[in-house]
Amino acid sequence: MNIPLAERMRPKALTDYYGQSHLVGPKGGLTNMIKSGFFPSMIFWGPPGTGKTTLAQLLALEKERTFYKLSAINAGVKEIREIIKKAENTGELFNNKSPILFIDEIHRFSKSQQDSLLNCVEKGIITLIGATTENPSFEIINALLSRCQIYILNPLTKSDLEKILKKALKADVHLKKIGLKIKETEALIELSGGDGRKLLSILELIIQSVNKNSFELTNSLVFKTVQNNTVLFDKNGDFHYDIVSAFIKSVRGSDPNAAVYWLARMIEAGEDIKFIARRMLILAAEDIGIANPTALVLANSTFQAVSSVGYPEGRILLSECAIYLATSPKSNTIYKAINKASEKVKTTGNLQVPLYLRNAPTKLMNELGHGEGYKYSHDFQNQFANQEFFPNEIKGTKLYEPGKNKKEESIRDFLKLRWKKKYDY
Repeated sequence: MNIPLAERMRPKALTDYYGQSHLVGPKGGLTNMIKSGFFPSMIFWGPPGTGKTTLAQLLALEKERTFYKLSAINAGVKEIREIIKKAENTGELFNNKSPILFIDEIHRFSKSQQDSLLNCVEKGIITLIGATTENPSFEIINALLSRCQIYILNPLTKSDLEKILKKALKADVHLKKIGLKIKETEALIELSGGDGRKLLSILELIIQSVNKNSFELTNSLVFKTVQNNTVLFDKNGDFHYDIVSAFIKSVRGSDPNAAVYWLARMIEAGEDIKFIARRMLILAAEDIGIANPTALVLANSTFQAVSSVGYPEGRILLSECAIYLATSPKSNTIYKAINKASEKVKTTGNLQVPLYLRNAPTKLMNELGHGEGYKYSHDFQNQFANQEFFPNEIKGTKLYEPGKNKKEESIRDFLKLRWKKKYDY
């Protein structure tokens, strides 16, 4: 059978859809919309294999909407206009059943391509459902974002994946013919990484590799089969996040040779150039930080440059940035500091800003004491006035600890001169 197992098992009704209970469960964000039949234009944001395409198809099927599907990889303005023309001629616009246009990987559309959607979405000629694995705030133009609701799809849970596996073994005609016994599922579920399509793709690969009418599925068999076929999966993008993980860990581990190797693997597999550059931008702040602030500047410049240049020349820019980051001193102190700060906010709630730190733009606020007692730093020696900047309930909290590298040792010396008694630097 040529149709992949994952496609054969694609749900035909919402009752067969596993996962995303926060959207389609009894109290889900989409549940009432499904009942009413009124859908706004939407962006589904989530990792691969979490059911974005399937959910869009099921929404259309549930309410008998015409469904058009495009992939941003091989479609453009011409295809969009053709679908808009068809939608205008269906007559559905007059019965509140505008056709659904589903655009997979919508983040790959250029600004002009996204602009071409604005008018038809605004007028309700089509209901847009875009699917993306990237943060819409970075990849979708503001004008289109303002016309769409954003829904986040989460990686499938272990329970969701077990249900998908159980259903496949029970319902798929081809699998029923094989004497497959399930002894262990931990490896299969772990390697799927919350991706239902990946789960079924690995299972299908194992069946093809074993090529027996009867066998037992074990953790060791799963690991052995996947390791022997890693290149095959990489080309199809199924191990997309595994390769990215290896790349990031190589850069973090200061190995420029391994970093360039994994970078080449992503490039040869056709990875989105901005995706790679964005990951390096995050790494520059998270893993290098103040130990070498120039790393963030270079990573940002690389992101901007490859966005304009693209492939194939962009690979040279990516390589330069990867090697620079790999050979930079490392520090995760700013990452740890913001994590500690976030935890402190969660545990202490919305503490009041001390009166002397508050803004006082009006006469009333002045009369209420806003800003009274504040020491203006520039009026003091070395532009430093020893005063408390935290809410009284958590005064003296230490969140940032300088790392043991040349740059941050100088920062430690700076802080010692000012805050040694308070923060013990």
